[in-house]
Amino acid sequence: MTDRAWFDAAKGDIPQWAASMPKDADGTTIDWDWVRSLDLAHGVGTVPESTPQSIHDALKADYATREHLESIIAQCNSTFMTDYDRFIGSYRLPRALAYANRRLNDNINTLLHLGEQQHLWVVSRERRGRTTVAVLRPYSGSRPSNDDQGMLNLSGETGDASAGNTAAENSDVKFPTTVALDDIQDRTAAILDARAERRKAQRFQKRAGDAAMARANLSGATSPGGAASSGNATGHHPKPDWRDAYLPGRDVDAVMGIDIETTGIDPARDYIIDVGFEFMNMASPRPAGEPETYAYEQGYYAAGDAYGQSRLAFGVPPENAALGNALIAKLTGIDVRGRSSEAGYRLFDEWPQAQAGLLARLTQQPYVAHNATFEHSWFMLNVAGYAESYRAGRITIIDTLPMSRQWDPGAVPTNEHPYGDNTLDAYAKRQGALDSAHNERHLGLEDSHIMLVAMKHHLAALKAQRKGPWGPAGRAGVGGKSCGRKR
Repeated sequence: MTDRAWFDAAKGDIPQWAASMPKDADGTTIDWDWVRSLDLAHGVGTVPESTPQSIHDALKADYATREHLESIIAQCNSTFMTDYDRFIGSYRLPRALAYANRRLNDNINTLLHLGEQQHLWVVSRERRGRTTVAVLRPYSGSRPSNDDQGMLNLSGETGDASAGNTAAENSDVKFPTTVALDDIQDRTAAILDARAERRKAQRFQKRAGDAAMARANLSGATSPGGAASSGNATGHHPKPDWRDAYLPGRDVDAVMGIDIETTGIDPARDYIIDVGFEFMNMASPRPAGEPETYAYEQGYYAAGDAYGQSRLAFGVPPENAALGNALIAKLTGIDVRGRSSEAGYRLFDEWPQAQAGLLARLTQQPYVAHNATFEHSWFMLNVAGYAESYRAGRITIIDTLPMSRQWDPGAVPTNEHPYGDNTLDAYAKRQGALDSAHNERHLGLEDSHIMLVAMKHHLAALKAQRKGPWGPAGRAGVGGKSCGRKR
C-alpha cells in the first residue's frame, strides 16, 4: 500500500484486536468505537484558539487522549505475543496508534510552550519514578503566586513592571482571571507506577502459586537454586535474570550490530533520527571482496573486521523541529531544528521503503545491540512487519549488555553501579574497543562499531578461558532471543 492507506487497513484490524483485547494495560474496558473514530493519519490533537482557557482546555483534552491511546498501546505487545492461535494477523494497528500518539505528543508540547509564552504557567521537566514529566507551576512574573492553589491570576494587575506585559494586557479578548493548573498536570508517572504495582502483585501471586504447587508435588526436593552462573574472575557471581535469554551461544558467527538515536526514550512518543549498522563475523574470516576501509566520524576508529557499514538519517515533523531538543543535541550533536520534514528529511515512520530495507537486514542474521530491548521496542512500533517476523521466529536478538553483566570480570558491583558499570562506554573500554581517552559517541554507526569490536574481543577471551558460552552453563548454537521456534 502507498501513502496513508495503511491507516485504513489498520482500522480494519480492530475486530481482531477487540475480540482478543477487551481491556487496556490499566484494566479499563477499551472503547473500540472511539478508536475507530480517530483520524490517525491527520492528527488526534486539539488546535485551540489563542485564549488562556482555550489553551487550558485543549491541553486537558490532549492529555486525556494520550492517556487512552498509550494504555491501549501498552497492552498490545503482550496480547500479540500471547496470541498463540494467531487470531491477530498484523501489528499495524499498534503502529498506527503510536504514529498518531507521536504527533499528539508534539501537540501537547506545543501547547505547553504556548502557555509559557502567554504566561499561563511555567514548565519544568522533572524525573518522577520511571519517567520524566512536565510539571506546571503558576507564572510568578506579574505578581506573587501560591503554588498550593494551582491557579494563575491573569487579571493584569501587576506589582512588577519589569516582568513584562501579560497575555491579557496584550489582547482585546476578555480573558478569565484564572486558569486552573491542577487538572492539566501530566499524570504519566502516577499511571506507570500504578501499572508497575499491579504487575508486581501479579508476579507475587504467580510465585506463591508456583511455590504451593512445588510443595504439593515435591518438585522442590530437587536443586532449588536453578542453573548456576559461570561467574567471573573476581568471584562476583551475578544472579541469572531475564536478560540472559539474549546471551550468544558458542556457535555465533555472522551478526549485524545496530544502534539507533532517538528524540527521547518512548517509542510511542518520540522519533528515530539516526540508525547505524554494520556486519562482523565473530568466528569466520571477513568476507572477501568487501571494501578494506571505512571512514567513521572518529578518525581513530579502524574498520578492522567490520563490513557493510551504513548510516541513515531521518527527520521529525515541523512541530517537533520548531521546539528543538537541547538534550539530544548535546548528547548526539543532532539538532532536530535542522531535521524538519520541511527541510527535506524523511520521517522513518512515514518511509515504508526504509522500514522494509531495515527489516530485510534484521532477518538475515542475528542482530546485536547493547540493551537490545530498547531497539526491539522501537522496531515493534516503527518497522512494518517487524512484530510479525519476530513472533514467527524469523528474528534473533543478541544483547551485549548481559554479556557485560554476566561474563565481564570488570563489571563488579559498586555503590554507584549496584550491578556493575555496564554502559556501552564502560564495556567497550574494558574490552579494548574504545580508548580510555575517548567516550562513546552516541551516533548509531560509531556505537555499533565499538559494540561489535568489544563483543568479538570478549568472545575470543571467553573461548580461550573456557568461560561464557564455552563454560558449564553455556549453550550451543548462535544463542540469542527468538520466538516461535526452538533453538
